[in-house]
Amino acid sequence: MTTNLFLPGAGGSASFWKPVAEDARLDGVFFSWPGLGDEPADPDVNGFDDLVSMVRKHMDGPVNIIAQSMGGLIAIRLALACPEKVRRLVLAVTSGGVPVANLGGSDWRPDYFAIYPRAAPWIAEPTEDLSASLPSILAPTLLLWGDADPISPPAVGKRLSALLPHVRFRILPGADHDLARTHVSTVASEIAHHLAIPLPTTPG
Repeated sequence: MTTNLFLPGAGGSASFWKPVAEDARLDGVFFSWPGLGDEPADPDVNGFDDLVSMVRKHMDGPVNIIAQSMGGLIAIRLALACPEKVRRLVLAVTSGGVPVANLGGSDWRPDYFAIYPRAAPWIAEPTEDLSASLPSILAPTLLLWGDADPISPPAVGKRLSALLPHVRFRILPGADHDLARTHVSTVASEIAHHLAIPLPTTPG
């Protein structure tokens, strides 16, 4: 049985994906990120590597990963580290490991720390450019973007679409970085459809 893993963005709350999951009638594991947003800190979580390890502990069997924004970077790293376990990916308005600033993305950090002044400072550290590794990800991937997102503009989704081998890129008119909250029914429908598509069979 495939488990759905729901990863939030830098807001860190496990509640982020629950309205979409409820609408799509999906269950799974809903993660929160210690030390990010308003989530309590954990002395064992001090960076992205620790978040990857935290999610990986829940990957005893096959998984689908549904990820928002910064959570998409964690999803990509897991798909690269455990390709045999990641069945499908859903990436919403994420950097996905490509250089967002080079593609017109605005700097989200000042507003973020104004809203969450106690958030762990490591969230603002530069992340590795994973562009060269993305073509090795074979999991069918749904990219969900808004055409009014200043943080991760459609150009980022287009770059990911060009790098990932098995991808469907969907742009929601009028949506921005919070599209999973503002367009719940549409996002839920897209995700439910994507997770229901049969996986390609492997020869032999």
